[in-house]
Amino acid sequence: MTRPLRVVHLGRRPYLPVLGLQRALVGARIAGTLSDDTLLLVEHDPVVTLGRSTRETSLPIARAGLEARGFTVAEVERGGDVTVHAPGQLVGYPILDLSGHREDVHWYLRQIEEVLIRSLQPFGIEAGRNPGYTGVWTGGRKIASIGIHVKRWVTLHGFALNVTTDLSVFDLVVPCGIDGVVMTSVEAELRRTVGRSDGQTVSWSDGQAVGRSDGQTVSSLWDRSLEKVTAAFGEVFGLEPTPWPVAEAMAAANVTVRGEP
Repeated sequence: MTRPLRVVHLGRRPYLPVLGLQRALVGARIAGTLSDDTLLLVEHDPVVTLGRSTRETSLPIARAGLEARGFTVAEVERGGDVTVHAPGQLVGYPILDLSGHREDVHWYLRQIEEVLIRSLQPFGIEAGRNPGYTGVWTGGRKIASIGIHVKRWVTLHGFALNVTTDLSVFDLVVPCGIDGVVMTSVEAELRRTVGRSDGQTVSWSDGQAVGRSDGQTVSSLWDRSLEKVTAAFGEVFGLEPTPWPVAEAMAAANVTVRGEP
């Protein structure tokens, strides 16, 4: 029998309360009070996160300058350098007990990359790995970032897939500490495919539409991205995605996440 993957759709929320939820769920998984692997999916308010390997040169704008622009700045325990989360970016936080999969951090990173690569295939986006770097790339542009932490073989932090993100936010930092990196998004790649740059609606492989001119088409692209990421995660890790209400997830973690109605 396939084990369940509890999938929590958090909607749009500030970063720090969701970080607290992650940490609490990791504690519950380690303690054995949370028996199933879990995937949190969220869209964050603007935030810059500083991983353990963040270099001073990755922040051309001082912390105070970022905060003045409306960004939260958070130092976290994940690996990697600086990362930006902003509206239009699909962020996933897997809470997995790797002892039930494979106790190998490098294997886990490659599996997360595979999830994202498979998620992009239905959009006609050919994505892959870039030797020497963690994350997912297409045409030499980076479309998804990954940064994780593992505690007693339970994972936290995760991945960020740019769906309809305003790519100008990445100009504020040196993304992932990679000089000269060009960031892209699902939306930007679809426009690139059909050679449009005027913001009008364009089509993708299964007949859905994407565009910034009306809220509906952007919403459709976001919803389809959620669907594809969830399905691919289940396939790659051999789990059965099962919706888990936010209230139940918070109760299991014994926390309150700011922004919950």
